Formats: sequence, C-alpha cells, structure tokens
Amino acid sequence: MSPVDDLAPRKEAELQLRQRQGRLRVRTAADFRALVAGAGLASAYADTDVVVAASAEFTDQASLHLGLGPTDPPIRLRDPVLGGVAAMAGGAGGDLVLPIGGGLAEGQRRGGAQVLGDLLSGRPLELGAMGEVTPLQPRRDLHTQLDLERLGSARLLLHRGIVENGVVAVSSAEGVLRSAYGPLLGPFHNALHTCGGADSIGLAMPALALLGPGSPVLVAGAVGWVVGTGHGHQPRPKRQASGHARTPGAVAAVSVDLHGLNPAWIRPCFFEGHGSALLVAIAAPIPLLDGETARRAATADEALEAPVLDVAIPRRIKPSFGGVPYGQLRSGTIRVEGRAVAAAPAHSPRLAAAIAGELVARLTSGRFPLRLPLVPLGERSGLVPLEA
Repeated sequence: MSPVDDLAPRKEAELQLRQRQGRLRVRTAADFRALVAGAGLASAYADTDVVVAASAEFTDQASLHLGLGPTDPPIRLRDPVLGGVAAMAGGAGGDLVLPIGGGLAEGQRRGGAQVLGDLLSGRPLELGAMGEVTPLQPRRDLHTQLDLERLGSARLLLHRGIVENGVVAVSSAEGVLRSAYGPLLGPFHNALHTCGGADSIGLAMPALALLGPGSPVLVAGAVGWVVGTGHGHQPRPKRQASGHARTPGAVAAVSVDLHGLNPAWIRPCFFEGHGSALLVAIAAPIPLLDGETARRAATADEALEAPVLDVAIPRRIKPSFGGVPYGQLRSGTIRVEGRAVAAAPAHSPRLAAAIAGELVARLTSGRFPLRLPLVPLGERSGLVPLEA
C-alpha cells in the first residue's frame, strides 16, 4: 500500500486532532527502534503516532536568494558583490543570488556559506554593485551596508536538502586527498560516511515517501518547506528487499526563511581543496500511517548499508567496493580490499540528535504543523549526465 493513498487523509486528520488535543505520541527514530526491540513492532506501533528522523550533513549544493529594497533613484543591479563574494543579479529589480560554495579563487576562503554565517550573526556586510542604466533605472552604482534586518526577503534553497542515503568515501591514491567529505588518507587508510544510517530521514522513510511539495520540515530551528525534487533525484535506485535504498536515491529540495534560522544548527565551513559548504541540521516527521511505514522506520543500522566509493578517481562513475552495513560504520572500522579501515562520520550525529529532540517537543506541544505533502516527489530522474 502506498503511504499517500485514499486512507492517508483520514489518518492525517486523526493525527492532527490528536495534536490539537495534546495527545500526539511522538518519538525519535532511535527511541522508536529501542521500543520495538523491547516491546515488539506491533506494540511500539500501537503506542506511537509519529517518528522523527533527522540529519546533519554537509552540502555546497545550495544558494541564497536575497531581495533588496528599492533605491532612489532606482537601480538595475549588475556585477553585485556582497561581503566580498560575487553574486548574481536576477530580474530587473534588486534580487541577489549567491551560491553557497566557492571561495577557492586566490585563497579567498569565502563563499555564500560565509556570507550566510555573517548575516545570521548580525554582522553588517558591504554591498557594491554597478548599475545597468535604463530610462526608469538611471542609477549607475550602489555602495551600502546590509544586514539581515535590512533584507525584505531572504531565503536559503537547499538543492539537495534531504537525500535518501549517503556514501562511504575512501581513497586509493597515495597521500592525503582533499575531498568534499574531508581529508582522506590513502591508499585506504580512512573512510568517511555521509549519512546517519537508521536515524536519518531517508533511511527511516524509504523513497522519502511522505515528503513532497508542501511538506514542512524543521531546518536549523526554522520551519522550512519541501519545494519538490532536488538535484540528482533518483527515485528508482537499487533497493534492499526491505525497500531501503542501497545508494543515494530520492532527493528533496528544501526552502527556508533566513530570519528564523538558529546559527547553532547551521554552520559555514570550508573544505581545503574543495571550497565553502554548510553543515545543516534538518528534522522531519514521519506519520505512522500503517504497519509498513512503522516497520521500515524500525529497521536497525545492521540491516542498512551504504556504498563504498573510491573518490580518488575523478570520473562520474567511481569504482565501488560494494556496500557496508551502518552497524559496521558506527563501530569505527570497516574492511576494504581485505584491510581494516578506520571509519568516521562526515556529518554531525550530535546536531542531528539535538534537532530531532527539538522537533519532538514542537510536535508534542502543537508548535509544528503536521501534514502530508500536496503531491509525492516526482518519478522523473533528476540525474541526467551531460555528454560533452
């Protein structure tokens, strides 16, 4: 049975009523699994309405969308620079778009991630731009300071906000490889895994089946919204018999207003050799619409796996060493090519656990909306390679 079917609206209304009455029973994914281990799946399902899963992963596939107020005389922005980072001007008004990544040019070490960090800290930023002169927009240049309170609209778009599964990165090259996941020592001296396993949103909710346009999620302390499929969306990856993805699969894009973000749960960073990125904590509710949804949310780390990839090979399709269970990754040691390899998270389990607890509190007290998506995520693959 598909989670979003004719019975789903009735179950959604029932859970919303329980929330309004203060009777909604909410548990984190970890607590739900513990209850299943002690009392059995049927009992745990009967005693739980919503499971909360969370992730705190690194991404540079995101962008800032900032709306500037009018100037007098009006200006059509060209070549804007905000906080020392080049931006793009959109449309005929004062719209700015800054990619989160970048910052490698001439040792700059600043991208949109650092601009976001400055805005959230309340630090004023220098804005400079030329003007593309028109009869109605005659101004030739603009030099001023901006902070978050002087931005009428400011949103963060996470192009890969929620990903169904992650990867385990290793390097076959000699020495240190500066990667998007962190430093890898090769050949095969350490491994970095990007997903939190059973506690993550995508592995507690296979196929991101209860997410779609209109789904509310908690993004770094603010209510964000799924806007559709994200970059690299793969709705039909290789799956285990349980329905869980063996590789990164479905992807949801998420949008959130900057004004509600908590800097404790969203942090700019810089990867040597790669550039700027964000560490973002996101939590999502998983309404237990049926027993199958509960069974999948109760799957343990030992029964879930991620692919081990050699990221030292600079090709789109990288050599794979098969899958490794998350139980082994959590132990701190895996085996690759017959040798023991130290494994560490390229994400933050601590931040993920913290934001999961926050969402449990908000759902229980009625301070977070509980609703199903308007429509499911699309079935069209978003991973269409360029052949050039």
